[in-house]
Amino acid sequence: MWDYTDKVKEHFLNPRNVGQIDTANAVGEVGSLACGDALKLMLMVDDKEIIVDAKFQTFGCASAIASSSALTEMVKGMSLSEAAKITNEDIANFLGGLPKEKMHCSVMGREALEAAIANYRGILLPMAEGEVVCECFGVTDIEVRRAIEESHLRTVEEITNFTKAGGGCGKCHDRLQELLDASAHQVKASIIPLKASRRMTNIQKIKLIEDVFEREVRPTLRKDGGDIELIDVDGDIVIVSLRGACGSCAKSRTTLKEYVEKKLREQVLDTLTVEDDRA
Repeated sequence: MWDYTDKVKEHFLNPRNVGQIDTANAVGEVGSLACGDALKLMLMVDDKEIIVDAKFQTFGCASAIASSSALTEMVKGMSLSEAAKITNEDIANFLGGLPKEKMHCSVMGREALEAAIANYRGILLPMAEGEVVCECFGVTDIEVRRAIEESHLRTVEEITNFTKAGGGCGKCHDRLQELLDASAHQVKASIIPLKASRRMTNIQKIKLIEDVFEREVRPTLRKDGGDIELIDVDGDIVIVSLRGACGSCAKSRTTLKEYVEKKLREQVLDTLTVEDDRA
């Protein structure tokens, strides 16, 4: 059984804004009944491009219903430009988090919103021009690449959790791995490790460390209900505090040494050592 938050349960049992808007001027439809998940999002947008009403119809699991309900609550009162900035992580966070295996439901919500905005503006979504990678669920390479980059995905299983690609017959697994490898190569090529001989002030180190935390470390930890806080930097010793699920995890030291410290040595300074503030 999935571990749902109380807010997910509330939006599943008492979903907001279910139904349709007969005069909707922005409509987005994603998924399909054949894929097991389908969502139709309807918006009423005024002449100032403010979303004055939002309703949905969905076919799917508890997470799909809760994500759709949450999305309609989030966008009402927003301008289209504001709504366009909503990410699937925003939807999941609004619900207090989603099981990692159900993150594709928040992705479906974001995609329906993008489709509705595109429909209002009379433009074609770039996703529609991509190469279909997963025929079972109709997922394109563009969708997969975006999920990898935005959510820092590292395995085929994670791609499936976020996009459903690879969750059917499995024939696309090799292609998904190719996309992962290509993304990892691009990231590696863009990183220029700083040598130990380079002199840096503590302020410079802190700024670079916080950037790595915000860009890579926090999004990864938050997927499992955790977080990290920078406490202090003393020379080459970085003192941090693991929060949430990570704080009580038996493998917290492994997380610090094999993931956090490795990232900082790759992208900030190769002599840095990470320590827990409780040590």
